[in-house]
Amino acid sequence: MSTIHLTNGDVAAESLRAALRKAGRDERVQALRDDLAVGPLRGIDDGPDVRADFWDRVSADTKRDFMREFREQAASLDKILHDEAHLVIWHAESAADQLMLRRVCYYFRNSPQRLNEVRLSIRDLTDPGAWAHSRKDRATSVGMFAPDVLHARLPDAAPISVLRISRLALEWQEVKHVNGETRRWRDNTFMSGSFAELDALILDQLCGDWQPAARVAAELMAAELGYLVSDNIALWRLRELASTRRIKLRGNQNAWRTLEVCAALAPCAH
Repeated sequence: MSTIHLTNGDVAAESLRAALRKAGRDERVQALRDDLAVGPLRGIDDGPDVRADFWDRVSADTKRDFMREFREQAASLDKILHDEAHLVIWHAESAADQLMLRRVCYYFRNSPQRLNEVRLSIRDLTDPGAWAHSRKDRATSVGMFAPDVLHARLPDAAPISVLRISRLALEWQEVKHVNGETRRWRDNTFMSGSFAELDALILDQLCGDWQPAARVAAELMAAELGYLVSDNIALWRLRELASTRRIKLRGNQNAWRTLEVCAALAPCAH
């Protein structure tokens, strides 16, 4: 019987494909392209509109068709659902990875015998210089791990028990119902948060001098929030704050290279 590997995001998928090639295994890897730690979830399993609309607002890439992308992903998952292949869910200890695990368990809850998993954690991150080691929450995503690490873990794929699948599927339904703006993963529990928390962290860094927006975003992305903030989310929050005149931006608001930021309530030094 064939095997399909599921990951959260393209970076993780590419690393896993390299690991499978090294092992001489011709198995399919399906990337699920959605950071489920941010944005609305209610209605997500009924159609692509909720998530496509959210990422349309967030993304600076006007050429991307999120509705088409989410429809294609839903079609791929539906095809896998009606297949007989074994599934291996790769996940680490980030909110997005853990939510992806729960959503897949919910989706395939009526085919529990097909579900397997590989669990990764900070202990598997062999690079001592990796920035994840400095995080108190020890948050990791599969995309952080080199192909060699994933190659070494290939034999560790193990079946998920029916009881665990049922519990994870139920937790997914609960998280959807709460429908917060953000979701933290702490002590094996999800807690809701708001984008206002990200905005406050940005504002705390600003003064009357212009500074690179990338530097401000880097501090936000390293913050102990219980989830990993992507550069897309950081850039979106900067644009949102500028649109409400809480900060000032100069340069290309859709790119990091020239973008600078300063506080709106102070005269910005030139």
